[in-house]
Amino acid sequence: MKQRIRAILEDALPLADLDSDFLFAELSSLDITTVMMLLSEEYHITLDSTDVTPKNFMSLDAIVNLVKGKMEAEG
Repeated sequence: MKQRIRAILEDALPLADLDSDFLFAELSSLDITTVMMLLSEEYHITLDSTDVTPKNFMSLDAIVNLVKGKMEAEG
């Protein structure tokens, strides 16, 4: 899953350093909206504004954990 999410984000955010521990700081609101849309479509989950927190978008691992948590909660 992590590699698939990395590939999705690399395509959508070519300038972002996905290995950064401060990924949230690099993302604009448009970037975050794009990520939410793409991951919602790819994994058939619902991501909304309450999911947009520095903790959930701090790193690639944090985003993966967010997706896994949503899949478990909604599945």
